[in-house]
Amino acid sequence: MSIPLPYLIATNEWWRLVTAMFLHGGLIHIGFNMMALMQLGPALEELYGPARYFFLYVVTGAFGFLASAAVGHFSIGASGALLGLVGLMLAITSKRGGTYMRELRSRLISSVAILFVLGFMGMGIDNWAHGGGLAAGFALGKIFTDRQPMNSNERRTAYALGWLAGVVTIASFVLMFLHYHDPLPGR
Repeated sequence: MSIPLPYLIATNEWWRLVTAMFLHGGLIHIGFNMMALMQLGPALEELYGPARYFFLYVVTGAFGFLASAAVGHFSIGASGALLGLVGLMLAITSKRGGTYMRELRSRLISSVAILFVLGFMGMGIDNWAHGGGLAAGFALGKIFTDRQPMNSNERRTAYALGWLAGVVTIASFVLMFLHYHDPLPGR
């Protein structure tokens, strides 16, 4: 019997929103996600700095799983966070002008459209997690300044966000291990 993720989150097992993005359904799944991360990650990490980049990755991934859980899906993988990175890039390209930014935005939108079509075709793709991550990334991309922290206050804030994401991630895994043998509700 499968217990829906919204029930598990409602029973204070919030860490599942974070740990799920580090789990994958097989080598092909993790391979495609890592390939996408290698294409998107370095440019965004250089743009935002490592601390804010990590914060944005964790938050968009967790938000993707929250959106998925809201409709009763139970999924795993980094794609919610990866679509969060795409959302960040879409926000950046909408704030900046020029031919290159328009072309990049067009390619990103085409890729997202293809991914969602595959999800609607029953390919085992969680469009809710992807959509949640994409929306969170776009919103955060509009809020965050798309450059490295420039002064001590910005750096302090960036490091605090990075540490917050790190502590939440570590706490999520600790809680997962502590509750690993707990019986599932309803069993």
